[in-house]
Amino acid sequence: MGYAVVLGEALVDLLDAEYDGQPVYRQAIGGGPLNVAVAVARLGGDVQFVGSLGDDALAERIRAFLAEAGVGLAGAVTVPAPTALAVATFAGPEPDFRFYGEPRSYALLTAEDLSVSLIEGAQVLYCGSIVLLDPPVLAAARRAWSIAGALRVFDPNVRTRLLDGPGALAALREVVAEFAASAHLVKLSTADAAVLYPGEPVEGVAAYLRELGAGTVVVTLGADGALVAAADDVVRVPAPKVAAVDATGAGDSVMGALIAELLASGEPVDPVGWHDRVAFALRVGGLVCESPGGATSMPTRAALSTRFPS
Repeated sequence: MGYAVVLGEALVDLLDAEYDGQPVYRQAIGGGPLNVAVAVARLGGDVQFVGSLGDDALAERIRAFLAEAGVGLAGAVTVPAPTALAVATFAGPEPDFRFYGEPRSYALLTAEDLSVSLIEGAQVLYCGSIVLLDPPVLAAARRAWSIAGALRVFDPNVRTRLLDGPGALAALREVVAEFAASAHLVKLSTADAAVLYPGEPVEGVAAYLRELGAGTVVVTLGADGALVAAADDVVRVPAPKVAAVDATGAGDSVMGALIAELLASGEPVDPVGWHDRVAFALRVGGLVCESPGGATSMPTRAALSTRFPS
């Protein structure tokens, strides 16, 4: 079994909470791609995180957390910046993020920072999320995408609060189309689809991305499961019933589970194989929703079997 490379951001989430009757923020290590990498590792996959980390105590905690989770840091670089923060507030299980920090510690990876041999040797390459809004990291992601001999997976993971200016959404749409056109797998949420392609049904979004060249498209639908478009087959895969308390990282865990399965068994040869993979990934996401936090709630296969014995 080979390894995966996950290129993207790592930061610290401050989650709205309460202590002794007073509002507080609970610190949690996060960032969508970091969550993906941890999910892969917890499910038994070999994974390397590629991104820029700050030079402060929070960055050291991120490094220690990733190392303990079994995520490699051979492609991570240290930059002279404080660790970026994402402050999350809740109106239900879905978090609303606002980002703080200048310069953004996660946005300073450059194309020259990439380890070409690390990218070339990967079985799976993940790119996506908010780093694609920053030109230096976008250039690094483009370079990695172009030299990868691997299965390429993409997740736009849109954060509307970071879309700055009237042309930002159109520019992001172009980047999404660029990466999707040569992706073996694109995973996005209904929220991502609604921002990128307003008014378009998810079936239409999946069809469009496949027309661009994406091999398989998975659109997560929250409690309703996921839509899977593989070959000419489009189906909805139901999600397990869970008692959701915090959806932070749930979509990332689905992505991580799909990558872990690609590492373990390669690309499915038919749509039915994708349906089974997505059903597995939705169980992972469901279990994540039953615990607070993102990366810290990523489960092992043993925990998954205990929670969903059938």
